[in-house]
Amino acid sequence: MVTTEPGSGRPLRGTSPRSPSVKDVAVAAEVSLGTVSNVLNRPDRVSERTRERVERVMRELGFVRNESARQLRAGRSSTIAYVMLDATNPFFTDVAQGIEEAAEHADMSLFICNSDNRAAREARYLQRLQQQRVQGILITPVNPDDPTLDEVSRHGTPVVIVDRVGSIENHCSVAVDDVLGGRVAIDHLLDMGHERIAVVGGPQSIGQVRDRFTGARAAMQDAGRSPDDLAVVGTDALSVSEGRSAGERIAGMPRSSRPTAAFCANDLLALGLLQQCVALGISVPEDLAIVGYDDIDFAAAAAVPLTSVRQPRRDLGRTAAELLLDEDSNAEHAHQQILFTPELVARGSTRHS
Repeated sequence: MVTTEPGSGRPLRGTSPRSPSVKDVAVAAEVSLGTVSNVLNRPDRVSERTRERVERVMRELGFVRNESARQLRAGRSSTIAYVMLDATNPFFTDVAQGIEEAAEHADMSLFICNSDNRAAREARYLQRLQQQRVQGILITPVNPDDPTLDEVSRHGTPVVIVDRVGSIENHCSVAVDDVLGGRVAIDHLLDMGHERIAVVGGPQSIGQVRDRFTGARAAMQDAGRSPDDLAVVGTDALSVSEGRSAGERIAGMPRSSRPTAAFCANDLLALGLLQQCVALGISVPEDLAIVGYDDIDFAAAAAVPLTSVRQPRRDLGRTAAELLLDEDSNAEHAHQQILFTPELVARGSTRHS
């Protein structure tokens, strides 16, 4: 226990305050260490009177159970982790909320890490999480084919890939059919009568961007149009600022060939494009119709409500966490690759009021 100056309550010089230990509780409650341990871990083995006395002493001393030490002794943790790709994108925070719901239901704690789309940072987090003996890792990886993910699994830590399609043999994965998402976005713009359509997004190293653009090209082909008719406006990131930059480039095109509609690879790009259109006096949707992707909460709240391809973000996270927990606890677990279906939500950015 902490030694204090008589009558002051202050620690003596040369001593430092520390948290009360199990031994301190046992001494103050006049019981054995085993009794305190039973109160913490097997309260049914202790009489109600003794349990109440020990719990009262714990409160008086300010005793806090050292859960990490207990888990270290047991060789397992009651914590799972999510390594998200980009904490600035509300899509991933919504996914994290779904993971948190499943973790809370299973009485688990959740670590959240942000790789910031950097492979080296992601690798450091994976190493640290293994050192912390987390029960499992959910990850939206920079590269879903990174062999490091397989190594983590081989070392005994289950891994579930979120918003990417991973190795069927080695991991569960939960994603959305982004090829279909690209199709429904372009189908909507074609149904609205648009002939000149731009696709906005990048870099192409991001799998979701490639898949969404693949779907866009397939929709053009199915409509009897050449996929090359799509004007590609590449970006360096999926951000609002890159969306504004894309708006500058579209506005600078000759009016006779300027796109009358744009499909953006995510909502942040679409919102940036919408902002730039407003700043430049380009009317949405009269001069330029805009479709985003993800249907984050800000989409419906934009100055011109944004048409978007909706992903079931919380369902993605919740399902991924449930697969992770099943892999950890079920000896008969079989890896699954779950693909959700996206849905177009039409709003004012593509439809005239």
